[in-house]
Parts: sequence; structure tokens; C-alpha cells
Amino acid sequence: MTLCRTKMRHLLGPNVYAEPPDGGWGWMIAVAFFLVELFTYGTIKSFGIFLQDLMQEFGETNSRVSWIVSICVFVMTFNGPLSSVLTNRFGFQVVVMIGGLLISAGTIATSFCSSLNQIYITYGVVAGLGYCLTFLPTVTILSKYFNHRRSLVTAVASTGESLSMFALAPAFSALRDSIGWRHTMAVIGALQSIIIICGVMLRPIIIKPPPKETEALRTQEKSEGTNPEDSETKDNQQTGESCLQPLKDSSNSAERALLPKGGTSKEEIKESETEKTDVDAEKEASSDEETKSGDQKPPAKNSRLLDFSILRECSFILYSLFGLFATLGFFAPTLYIIELSVSRGVERDKAAYMLSTIAVAEILGRFSIGWVLTRRALVRRKLLVLLACVLAMTADLVGFTLVSEFYGLAVCCGLYGFFMGTLACTHIPMLAEDEVVGIERMSSAAGVYVFIQSFAGLAGPPLGGVLVDATQNYGSAFYSCAVGMGLSAVFLGLVKPAKTGALCGKRRRRRRGFKPPEDECERSRGQKPDSNNDCPEPDGDLDPNQARGRRDTEGCTAYA
Repeated sequence: MTLCRTKMRHLLGPNVYAEPPDGGWGWMIAVAFFLVELFTYGTIKSFGIFLQDLMQEFGETNSRVSWIVSICVFVMTFNGPLSSVLTNRFGFQVVVMIGGLLISAGTIATSFCSSLNQIYITYGVVAGLGYCLTFLPTVTILSKYFNHRRSLVTAVASTGESLSMFALAPAFSALRDSIGWRHTMAVIGALQSIIIICGVMLRPIIIKPPPKETEALRTQEKSEGTNPEDSETKDNQQTGESCLQPLKDSSNSAERALLPKGGTSKEEIKESETEKTDVDAEKEASSDEETKSGDQKPPAKNSRLLDFSILRECSFILYSLFGLFATLGFFAPTLYIIELSVSRGVERDKAAYMLSTIAVAEILGRFSIGWVLTRRALVRRKLLVLLACVLAMTADLVGFTLVSEFYGLAVCCGLYGFFMGTLACTHIPMLAEDEVVGIERMSSAAGVYVFIQSFAGLAGPPLGGVLVDATQNYGSAFYSCAVGMGLSAVFLGLVKPAKTGALCGKRRRRRRGFKPPEDECERSRGQKPDSNNDCPEPDGDLDPNQARGRRDTEGCTAYA
């Protein structure tokens, strides 16, 4: 029993790396994310094949049946913080396994429901909560296993959503015609139990450089005389020699005063410090071995399960507003494209091909953005690439209202699917970039980000329906989506200036101890001598020699 438990810890325990491996077990995580996408977002988008059967079975209207998907998506996104809390508390594997169990149970229970209200609970609430507990932890841990290839791997693995819409939806439709919608729903629920196996594959990752190798490298550099710190301070030694001389004398006198009567020498102090360093290194090495064997220590009591301090960062707030308004532009083409095409004179059979066009173009968009973001010239310009995609998608949404023939609508659908693919697979992993949040805080940031998005996901379809009913024109829904996407581009463009401190820069610099230039100090002294600023106090009535001596003393102290 002990041997089996040790093997299980070795196979399913955490992986310890000095840096993100960009491969290794990360490829298994990518496969797990592909399957999770296939049976979460892909299944939600394919749920439309059951709408007519549910309307006939329960005698309900189209709007009442459509609330099943709306409730499911809202529960999925609204509980993003809950997913982050449970992940930080229990780990990725347990949370995703529980989510897969909820999805499978909720979908199978839907096949036994006798009213639409029961489906609201089984599929909307139970399965929706399961979708929340599986998607966010999987995409978060995938971002931690990859660094340079993160965008490409995430884009390729996320094609499971588009593949489900393109291939599984027709297969489920044919199965429904053969055995009925109830048995088809039960088959889908059984297939979704694969997510439980995917949860087992999510081995956590620990990024921790080995202390022994680091210490050996530093010792070798010192012995060879190639210490980078020596090379950096070599130019400053000559200028600081005059400043350091009196400080050295004072430090020597302080050391002589602190020595005990026995006469402990400097060499003995250095030897004791060296022994202490070796003991600390041995302790760190032993803790690494315990971590590799799977014996993890319980989390500290003061560790935060959900870091709400992320809301204090202006860059994250702006990026969340980008996601909020961009979500308003996602729903209209897939929801109203068939009816828009029919109203423009396209036959209903041909109009059905619009969804297939969107699905194929979305796969191409995911592959393309993954390749583009791995180019060396664009590694530090990922937000600009994302902004270009948002602007292009805004123009395409406006184009839907201008064309009036089959081929024009097909081109618009292709462009929408392409840019939808670029945004869908990058907007959440982009949180891991240093320009937005960073990989350390992504787990909590993703939960809060998706929570903010949930309100747009719930309000978007009803808003479009109200505009369509008021104007009797399906193009009005595309106008509202274009406005939302345009506003999202504005907020996305402000993310990087907020991160670099260009917005509210004076307050940010003051908080970090920034020293303003001399010309700004002179202006501030001349205008408001009593104002609360970061400039040093003036020299007052000191003569030039005394003022120069005071500045030299402050410079020597700062250098020391």
C-alpha cells in the first residue's frame, strides 16, 4: 500500500521546475485543455440543436427555451471568483474533477426532466457550475507550464470549442434524429465524464530555482573573477572612493567597539556566516526533496484564497472593462445571422452554412494568432496585436448591416469567425502577461475578470432582442454589438499606459519614491514653497561652499 501511494504521488504530484518548461508534462495539460474546451464551450454552443425539440416537448416559446443557455453561461461566468477560491484552497486536480462530475450529472439529469423549470436547474445551474469549475483552472495551469509558447499552445488547444461546433454538432443532430433528444442528452453527459480524467492529469507546477546550483554558480563566478556585480560596480568605485573612506573608518571603529573582550576576528565571523549559509542551503534542498515527493505543507493561515487587491490596479480594471464591453459583441452573429440572412433574401438552407463558415474561420483564427504572437518582433506587443483584432472585428460588425447578398454575408461571417478565434483564445491567457497582471496573480485575476464579464453575457442577448423588436430589423442587434466592441477597443488601448504609470503618473511616482528632475523642483519651489511634493528642501541661506558640501554628504550617504 505504501509503495502504491508513493507511485501515485510520483505520477500525480507536483512538478518542480527552475523555470516554465515550455513542454514536458505541459503537453498533457494542453491535451486536457483541448478536451475540456470540446465538452464545455463546444457543448454549450451546440445546445441549439435541441431548441425545437424542447419547444415541441414542453409547449414553450423560443425565448423561454433560450433562457437555458443564458442561465448556464451566466452561472458559469458569475462564479469565476468561486472557482479561483476553490482552486487556491484545494488545488487544480480536485476542483476540475468535481466540475466534471457536476457537468456529467447535470446533463444526464436533463434527459429525465419533465418541465422546463427543471432543466433551468439541472443544465442551467448544476452543469453551468461544473463548466465554471473546469474551464478556468485548466486554462490557468496551462499558462503556468508555458512561457514563450504560451500563446501558440493555448490557441491550438482551444480549437476544441470550434471543432465541437463544426463536427460534433452535426453528429449529435443525426443521433437526435435516430434515438431522440433525451437519449442523445444522456450520451453527451456520459462523454462529458472524460473531464474527470482530464482533472487527474492537471499536475500542479512549482517554479523554484535549486539553491545549491545557484550557490555553486556564484562561488565559481567569484573564484573566476566574473561576478556581474563586480563588473557593474567597477565604474562606480573610483567616484565613490572618497565618499566611502570616512564611512569605512567609522565602520571599522564600530566593529572594534562591537567585538567581545575575547577578541573575535573578522575571519571567524565570516566563517560562521559561511556555515550558516550552508545550513540554510541544506534546509532548502531538503524542502525541495519533500516537495518533489509530494509531501506538501498546508497553506499558511495568512495566505489569501482570493486576492481582491487586484482591483486596485488601474491596468486590470481597464482590461476588465475591455472584456465587459467586448462580450456584448460576441453573441449577435451566432444568434441572429440566420434570421438576418433570410431577411436579406437568402434561402434558409443556404443561411445555415453561415454557422459552418464561422466555425471553420474561427479555427483558422486561433491557429493564426498563436503563430503571430510567438514571433520575436511581437512578443512585447501582444496588446497591440489584440487591439488590432478588436478594431477589425468592430468594422466587420458594421459590415453585417451594409451587405445584402449571400456572398457578402459569407465574407462577413468568415472575417467574424477569424477575429472571434483570435480574441476567444487570447483574452484570458493575456492576463498572465506582465503588461496586464502577471503569472503569479493570474489565478485570482481570472476569476474576478470572468465575474465582471458575466453581466455582459447575461444582458447582451436580451438587449439585442429588445432592439430587434423595437426596430423590426435584425441589423440593429449588430449595431449594438459594434458599439460595445468599439468601447472595448478604447479601454484596451489604455491598459499599457496605465501599467507604465502614464495615467495618474505623479501619484504613482510619489508612492514609489520617485525623485523629480531639478527643473520641476525649481518650478515647484517658485510657485508653492509649502506644497507637499517630492522635491528636496532648498539650501536656504547657506553659502555656495556649505551648500555644495551638504549635497556631497547626502550623495555619499546615498551611495553607501
